[in-house]
Amino acid sequence: MSWSRLRGQSAALAAFRAAAARGRLGQAYLLVGPDGVGKRLFATELARALLCEKPPAALAACDHCPSCAQVTAGTHPDVLTLSTPEGKHELPVEAMREFCTRMSLKPARGRRKVGIVLDADDFNEESANSFLKTLEEPAPGSLLLLLATGTDQQLPTVLSRCQVVRFAPLGAADQRAVLEAEGVAADQLDRLVRLGGGSAGRALALADPAVWELRKALVEGVTAPRPNFAALSEAWQAFHEDAGKDTAAQRLRASLAVGFLVEAVRHALRFSVGADDHDLDAAEADRLAAFARRVGPDRLLELIDRCVEADANVSRRVQLILIVESVLEQFTRPPAAGRG
Repeated sequence: MSWSRLRGQSAALAAFRAAAARGRLGQAYLLVGPDGVGKRLFATELARALLCEKPPAALAACDHCPSCAQVTAGTHPDVLTLSTPEGKHELPVEAMREFCTRMSLKPARGRRKVGIVLDADDFNEESANSFLKTLEEPAPGSLLLLLATGTDQQLPTVLSRCQVVRFAPLGAADQRAVLEAEGVAADQLDRLVRLGGGSAGRALALADPAVWELRKALVEGVTAPRPNFAALSEAWQAFHEDAGKDTAAQRLRASLAVGFLVEAVRHALRFSVGADDHDLDAAEADRLAAFARRVGPDRLLELIDRCVEADANVSRRVQLILIVESVLEQFTRPPAAGRG
């Protein structure tokens, strides 16, 4: 049933339904919220509802007509999607110009056209400015949906032309429901919901055994007496590149890796001040305790700061190779004189 897969975003859905009922649906919306909370699914479901040939109710899709099937498959001629190309960390102006040209054409079927910009965080000044005319004077019957993690990276001129709709982090029950629907084993649910931090996408990524293999390699590598920078860098890069062409998935993997390092250093900091830590197995506890003795609490605090800064750079779309190198350089620096 239409909208049945969307979890935890009833406020956003209610706002669109109310606008549609009043005949006041806007032409450009900025969907803002953390990755993995349903923005992309919402945009797809909205496109299905608007283009459905036999809608069972206002702003609902029948799920059975050819139009619904095409939107779901990503082949509907009147649903245009723009994303950052593989290997790019900004949305090129050429791609934006092509998108705007296609949005200016009449719908191939029906009276509506929906344009979805998946990576609005990746606008640079040039691509954002080239989008302004389309935002100011969209073609009749068109709807633009821009997906972003926040408003701070958007030009004021873009923000002023969009209605902002905020998407909240998911509650535990909604995360659990998404994980169950994806076939995650029952014995993993509680742990993944806790680690997901309100993002079903993050929780699902953590269900991948490769994530935990990387965690083991990173924690053992950076806490070794003589870390191998080249081997660690290669393993980390291969991990986020295994996400494929989806830059959002790559960045999620980079964020997970940085989070593992922050977690490990925080455990080490507890050992450095004489506290116990019962969340770790004996081998990892011994390794982190030795690391804490080797580098000291001041350096541990500095490493946490550098990792938190790196995670912020992931959100800012800094090139991942630069983030990997900057983080690992901090861990592979030799200890200060008098230590080690």
